[in-house]
Amino acid sequence: MIKPEYSPERFVNWTEIPVRFRDLDPLNHVNNSVINSYFEEARINFIQHVPEFRKSMDTARSFVLVHLELSYIKPIVYGDSLIVGSSVLEYGNSSIKAIQAIYESSTKELKAVAETTGVWFNLKTNRPDRLPEVVAREKYLFKK
Repeated sequence: MIKPEYSPERFVNWTEIPVRFRDLDPLNHVNNSVINSYFEEARINFIQHVPEFRKSMDTARSFVLVHLELSYIKPIVYGDSLIVGSSVLEYGNSSIKAIQAIYESSTKELKAVAETTGVWFNLKTNRPDRLPEVVAREKYLFKK
């Protein structure tokens, strides 16, 4: 799995997420299931960032997460302020492979990385659907 050093140009979309006290587990760091929800929030933000995806969602389509690979790099603790970068790794006919990384916003220390596959899904037919035609789709790609 890629463990990208922080660079503001590397990811096309950034989401700020504050760490809440309720996110902590008994070991006083953010519970791993909560980290997954941080990635989820950033994925939703990314989908809203792409006009063609946002418009297609109005016709009862959305991504369904079918694969998640997550590496926990460093603990996230109360008081951390997080930024989550999101970009596309690869486009398929009805799917997207994506990469996301969580950094502490002031130190830019890498906290976690996720690689996901989402299938564009028609919620009316309950079947995968072809991705919408995204103009300049290369601008959403991860910069290595």
